[in-house]
Amino acid sequence: MLARGAVAEVVLPGGVPAMAVVGHEALKEFMGHPDVAKSAEHFAALQEGRIPVGWPLTTFATVRGMVTADGAEHRRLRSLVGRAFTARRVEELRPGVERLAAELLDGVAVAAAATDDGVVDLRALFALPLPMNVISELLGVDEEFRERLHTLSTRLVSTDIAPEQAVAANREMVAVLGAVAASRLEHPGNDLTSALIAARDAGGPESHGAGASPESRGDRLGQHELIGTMLVMIVAGHETTLNLITNAVRALCAHPDQLELIRTDGADWADAVEETLRWDSPVSFFPFRYPTRDVTVDGTVIPRGTPVLAGFSAAGRDTAAHGPDADRFDVTRHAATGHLSLGHGAHYCLGASLARMETTIALRQLFTRFPDLRIAVPETELARRHSFVGNSVRELPVVPGRSAP
Repeated sequence: MLARGAVAEVVLPGGVPAMAVVGHEALKEFMGHPDVAKSAEHFAALQEGRIPVGWPLTTFATVRGMVTADGAEHRRLRSLVGRAFTARRVEELRPGVERLAAELLDGVAVAAAATDDGVVDLRALFALPLPMNVISELLGVDEEFRERLHTLSTRLVSTDIAPEQAVAANREMVAVLGAVAASRLEHPGNDLTSALIAARDAGGPESHGAGASPESRGDRLGQHELIGTMLVMIVAGHETTLNLITNAVRALCAHPDQLELIRTDGADWADAVEETLRWDSPVSFFPFRYPTRDVTVDGTVIPRGTPVLAGFSAAGRDTAAHGPDADRFDVTRHAATGHLSLGHGAHYCLGASLARMETTIALRQLFTRFPDLRIAVPETELARRHSFVGNSVRELPVVPGRSAP
């Protein structure tokens, strides 16, 4: 797609016409354009009734929360959630992430020792539970809900499921999150969900009713916004980091020279995280943005109301931005100054610092604990996720090897 130009016409599941911006500079311009919105009220086909019930990408368009809000409403929602992601709050989480990573690696060692060939699924045993437990603790999600929330999250980011599966997954996700919210309402704690509920209830029922405007609610949260915000936080808070950890391990194992650079202080683990974000983005195409009028990007007109995908994977390999060797994994590239995989502008990923911290800790502990770790099968045999949104493999079979003292 990128070879054809910076903007491409695409067809989404169900035959829905759309466009994707895949060039680095074009995507940066588009995401920051003043005439581009996130609210589905600008999605022409949806507003005209041309999107079928059970469309697998409906949740991305219609979920109530900061990822589908614009202007003052977006700023209000982002401000409420952002209190949990200040630099100080993220740093306070570091000791807990360190402990959890070490405990999970203990489990990896035990699981490997229990098998005849020493092969374990690192994605299931390490890359998944680390961010899932971190975001669950941050949100106050009880242990009983976590596995189900991951299963439902996976379905929501799948792009090939049947309409009835999409509808069922969305309904169950809302129900489970409602149960989480009810638990926090009954037993509030020092977590984000409890804080959001307090914001919802701050002014009594009249302040968050269906007819209340964002301005009249002020620093408050409606019930639909509460559930929508929780949904976005759960999905984005673990699926993206899960893919990032998985992709980084694959990249380092496939490029032992780059791993050796880190081990000999020629680069550091944070460099590996940034280069993975550029070279193998955990999100390939993120839905959706909509021009509020016809917008021209890199010479291509994107008509008003068109659903547009942000093509992070392609932008990360754009030679115009990253040089003629953009296809090469290079931890000395210092991609932090250029990639767009965590977004750009007003909707830049709120949890970026947390994802970076988790992945840096995960890589450092993993390759320190298991210096001989290798992937058990060729890369070509790793099954891909059933999604063009999330970008990774379904399993990561590895042989950890000897455990360093």
